[in-house]
Formats: sequence, structure tokens, C-alpha cells
Amino acid sequence: MNHQLVALLPMKAHSARVKGKNFRPFAGKPLFRWILDSLLAIPEIEKVVINTDARSILADNGLVDTDRILIRDRKPEICGDFVSMNKVLADDLENVPSDLYLMTHTTNPLLSALTITRALLAFEKARANGQADSLFTVNKFQTRFYRTDGSAVNHDPNNLIRTQDLEPWFEENSNLYLFSRASFAATNARIGKRPVMFETPRSESADIDDQEGWDIAEMIAQAGRV
Repeated sequence: MNHQLVALLPMKAHSARVKGKNFRPFAGKPLFRWILDSLLAIPEIEKVVINTDARSILADNGLVDTDRILIRDRKPEICGDFVSMNKVLADDLENVPSDLYLMTHTTNPLLSALTITRALLAFEKARANGQADSLFTVNKFQTRFYRTDGSAVNHDPNNLIRTQDLEPWFEENSNLYLFSRASFAATNARIGKRPVMFETPRSESADIDDQEGWDIAEMIAQAGRV
């Protein structure tokens, strides 16, 4: 069956910096449930594919295959901390046909269904106008950057201008990617040859990579419930 929109949510058992983070309680529920619940709240997403080596851990947390959730056992040859995510995605694309793929991570718990929907609409508009073959999310910065030796990167220290007048710089924040089978084939990656950037709200843009990042994201999540 060829779907129109499939979400890819890779999930592994091991975590190098925050032990078991994908399944650890985060502001009242397992971390993976936050982004999963956001994806399931979007009716346009026909299926959420979880490529994992942790099926039994997911089952212990009450997650099994449903009509909208497909748990795929990760092949041994693409398991491990040093395997490129693009290899995992390629395996999913080969086995779950779709016109469009949305990829995100369990480590993006604050990303809302509304923001994801807005990204989808922005991408569809850009694609319809022939302006993009893929989308990735970013954080926007207008501040002064320096190299490790103290030299200026994006400004002239001898001619200071207001930071709001600096050229904006954009950081790939790993929150969300949109791509087609064709755009993935062109680059063997989730970002195609003609990507469009989509700025996510700063309050939703956490990508948990260490304990400090976890603590900050959890405080935001808890504050949002008050």
C-alpha cells in the first residue's frame, strides 16, 4: 500500500549521554510519548513507523502495533551508535512506500502538532510552486559569533551595529524533516537538493542530547501545564 504521508520516528534502546532517555519519565509520561502523541494528533499522518531495537521496552510501556503505528525491528547491520541515520531511513523508505515522509525524534518532546501542521502546509506550498523538494527546521540567530581564537565570524568588531541588523544565521535544530522518496534518492539523505527552511518556535525547539538539555526541556513542559 502506498501512503500519502508517513511519519518516521526511529527509536533505539541505548543512549550514550542520558541513559535510557527515550523511555525515561519526562514531565509525567515516557519521553517517546510526547512526540508520538503530537504525530497521532495530526489526521493527515496515515502511519507512524517506529524503527527500533527496543520492541520489548516499548511493549513494557504499553506501545504495540496498531492501525496507525507500525513497529519495525531494526536490522542488526544498522544498529549501533555510529550508524548513519540515513541508513535507517533508507530501510524504512524501502519497506513503507509513501508519497511524502515526515521524520522527527523522540528527543523533540516539545514540538507541537500545530507547528508540525504549519510546517507541512509551508512545504506543500513551496513544493507546489517548484521552490523546494524537502524541508528542515531551524533556529534563527541574530547575534555576534566568534571562533575559538576570539576572531569575529559574522560582524566587524570595529564597526558594531545593532544585533537586530546583523544578517540572520540559521541552525539546523533536528526537530523535523519533510522529504519525498525522490528527494531522498537524489542525496541519500533527508535533506534534498532544494530544501526550504522552517523556523520553529524557540519554546518548542529542544533537541535533548544531555542531562542539562533534559532538565531545561522538562521545565518548559511542566510550565506549559500550569
